[in-house]
Order: sequence, then C-alpha cells, then structure tokens
Amino acid sequence: MTFARKNLSFCVFYSRILFLIIWLYYNNEFSGFNVVRRTRKGNFLNQVDHLIDWKLIEKPINQNYSPKFDVTVRPAYPGLLLFKMLLVGVWHGGLSDEAVEDMANANLYVMRFLDLSLEDEVPDHSVLSRFRTRLTAAKAWDGLLEQINQQIGALNVSVTTGCHIDASITHSPRKPRTKPSYEVVNDREEQDDELSAKAAMQVVEVTQPGVDTEARWVKKGGKSVFGYKQHTIVDDNGLVMAVETTAANQHDSKPMLDLLDKAAIKPGTRVHTDKAYCSQKHRESLKARGIKNGIQDKAVKNKPLTQRQLQRNRLITKSRYVVERTFGSQARWFVSKVLRYQGLAKAHTWHILQAMAYNLKRLPKLFIQSLEREETCVF
Repeated sequence: MTFARKNLSFCVFYSRILFLIIWLYYNNEFSGFNVVRRTRKGNFLNQVDHLIDWKLIEKPINQNYSPKFDVTVRPAYPGLLLFKMLLVGVWHGGLSDEAVEDMANANLYVMRFLDLSLEDEVPDHSVLSRFRTRLTAAKAWDGLLEQINQQIGALNVSVTTGCHIDASITHSPRKPRTKPSYEVVNDREEQDDELSAKAAMQVVEVTQPGVDTEARWVKKGGKSVFGYKQHTIVDDNGLVMAVETTAANQHDSKPMLDLLDKAAIKPGTRVHTDKAYCSQKHRESLKARGIKNGIQDKAVKNKPLTQRQLQRNRLITKSRYVVERTFGSQARWFVSKVLRYQGLAKAHTWHILQAMAYNLKRLPKLFIQSLEREETCVF
C-alpha cells in the first residue's frame, strides 16, 4: 500500500505539472485569439483596420524611425505601433501619452487595433514622446497625411471637384503672465570708441520661463488669444487635404498659395474662401494656375458691393460650410483647441495628427455611402 500511495502521489504531481505546462502554452498561443473574440466586429477601430493598408504607411515611418534597440538593449517597438497609439490618443479626446499607455494596457478594442496580445509589453509614454519628436524633427508628418489621403482616394471616397480654405486658432496655455520686460545689452567695455559702443547696444525682450516663445497674440472676437493658427484646405466632403501652421498673428490669407501647392490642386478646381482671402494677388495667382475663383468679394471704401456680388457671396457661404464643420468636429471630438505641446513645429504635428484622425474617423461612413452611390448608379 505504501508503494502504491507513493506512485499515486507522483502521478498526481506530474499530472499537475503537465496541466500547468499545457495551460501556459495555450494561454500564450490563444491570448491574441481571445482579444479578437471578445471585441465587437463592427467597432470603429476594426473598420478602419480593414480599410487602410498599414504596410504602405509603415514604409515612410521606417524611413525616419527604425531603431533596432532601445536604451536597455531590448528590441525597439515598431514605428507603426507607436503611430497607431498616437491616433488612438487623438480619437479618444486628445489623451496624454500616459493615458494612451493605460488605454493600450486595458482596452481590448485598442489591443486588437494595435495588434497586441495580453502578454505583449506596451510602450510607455516616454517612447511615444520620443517617437513624435523624432518624426517632427524629420518633418515627416505631412507625408503621412498624404499617404493616408492617397488610400482614401483609392477607395473612391474623397471628392476633389471643389475645395475650401479657412483658418482656426489653437490656444497655447503657455502664455506670458505679465507684460514683457526688456533689458539693454551693452558691450561698451569691449568697444574702442563711442560710436561702436552705441551700435553694440541692443534692447532685448526678457524671456519668461515656461512661455511658448514661438506663439503670438491675436485679437479674436474682441478678446486676446495666444497661440497658433491652423490653416486648412478640405475637399467637398470636408476631408483635410493639407495643413499649414503659423503663429496666431499671421493673416489668414498668407499660406493660401502654399496650401494649394501642398494639396496639389488641379486646374479646373474651384477654391472657396471667405473675404479675408480677397486680394488682387490671389485672383491673379488662381488664374495663372487655371483654378476657378471662389473667393468672396470684399467691399472697399466708397465702393460697396453690388447686388450681384452679394448674391455671389451668399452662394459661396453655402458651399464652404464644410470647412467650418471640419474645425467644429475636430474641436468636439478631439478637444483640439488647446495645445499640449510647445513650439511651432510641435503645434504643426498636432494639427496634422488631428487631420489624419479626422479623415480616418469619417472614412467608414463615407465608404458605405460611396458603395450605396455605386449600387444606385447600377440600377
């Protein structure tokens, strides 16, 4: 009986070990399957994942970000994973990098979109910050927006029969708290004569700590606003085609021609803008490019607008509401009016990120509408 009991105890022990090994194997093997099984198939992230070929977007990312190891000599995270995490942060209300990290650890929908299993490590917020900074320094974000728009165009979703330009202000919380102070820089001791000493004197504005030195003040609706301007051109669906970023005190119309070049607007396209863009220079430039003039007319001193011009302005207003809708949706969905970052380059990165997030967020619905239009044409 003693020998039999010993054999029985050994069998129980080894069976438990075997069961543990099998459980660990299958848990590791099918954890990715469990993530997929426990998420709804019609989820927005799943829809975008099926409509976009991420390999085409991964190529330009890897041209600017492809480290093999991190600082601890561990394999580095793929750039596409970090790019998707930034999009997730914008889609969920402009989350901080820390909040994006938490969501990637806890949200099954996000795990599936990022192609992560339950055992995979999630990049921390510092990795996200370095990735965004690296691509900002490489000026790579505009190319990523262009790549996404090319795929959207291939799905027969974008409409390029007309385009609309406008500007919106992004507030910077890093504004000066007091009036600027100045100091006189004088290298008088190092000068040989009085004239050269006077020439060396300079009045320099004292930089306040924590203030965004590249942002500027502008009057908007009777109130002073500190920050940047997001100059945007959209198609007739309101999808963002290109973005320019300037300090807030730049006039709305200044980047207009740069936007047309960046968006590669073709001859025959009509460009709609408000009165702020009305100038002889812009009219002549549009004519030289073969682009139709949709700029609202502006009255000048002692020369009011005619009835025909007023009627034309009203028709243009009815057409260009889509760009206002784009700005409004970005502000409502992404909390985009307040900037998290400092500096012109990072402000432009934020504007491009929300442009990509906006286009992709509207893509599933627009794709279904395009299929319905095709079915209607067939019948």
